[in-house]
Amino acid sequence: MRLRWFLLLCCAATLLSQPRAGFGQNSKVSGRLELIGDSNREQNLSGGVVWLVPLGETRDQVPKAPSHTQQLVQHHKSFSPHLLIVQVGSSVQFPNHDPFFHNVFSLFDGKRFDLGLYEAGSTRTLNFDRVGICYIFCNIHAEMSAVILVLDTPYFAVSDSKGEIEIPNVVPGVYELRVWQERAAPEALSSFTRKITIGAAPFSFGALRIHEQASSLLAHKNKYGQDYEPPAPDSPLYSHP
Repeated sequence: MRLRWFLLLCCAATLLSQPRAGFGQNSKVSGRLELIGDSNREQNLSGGVVWLVPLGETRDQVPKAPSHTQQLVQHHKSFSPHLLIVQVGSSVQFPNHDPFFHNVFSLFDGKRFDLGLYEAGSTRTLNFDRVGICYIFCNIHAEMSAVILVLDTPYFAVSDSKGEIEIPNVVPGVYELRVWQERAAPEALSSFTRKITIGAAPFSFGALRIHEQASSLLAHKNKYGQDYEPPAPDSPLYSHP
């Protein structure tokens, strides 16, 4: 009997001495993105992104986010969703659900590509193997635009309509905080990049006030760097004949 109790006590002591991963070790990072503009209208502050890039030894502590396949659907001459966040190494499918042709391309930061012309009911798949921000367009329909953020971290969040950001379950360590907002100039966003140290307690980066400008997605060139030509009303490339 005494031997049994002795063994039980030894086991309990061993368990208590082990690191209790997942119990109070990780933290929550939160804050708010604000837009400063000339308009007095009530703003919808959704669509901003904050992510945390682990630095130094923290990289070894952060779990690797799995890559997987997502979709950017073309329907009603638009992309859905407008903003897509994927882990580096993931694939994205571009199905054409419209009854006419599309030609998806990106010539900007991130992965540069041209999927070529493809018909209704078909799809193209592309692997995003480079971290960056991809601005997506259609070479036929100037009104179509989307953004794919390719990240190498599991810690990111998209702001809600009030601009609130919350990233849960962050492993304590040293990170680089980065920000993206479609309605801000890239050079202005770079000023918000900073090194932060996360402990066990919740961390707030406060309110980041971003100067608003017209989205660069509203006015863009085609894949040849030229202005879009007005489409012929009966063109099978532009709409259903």
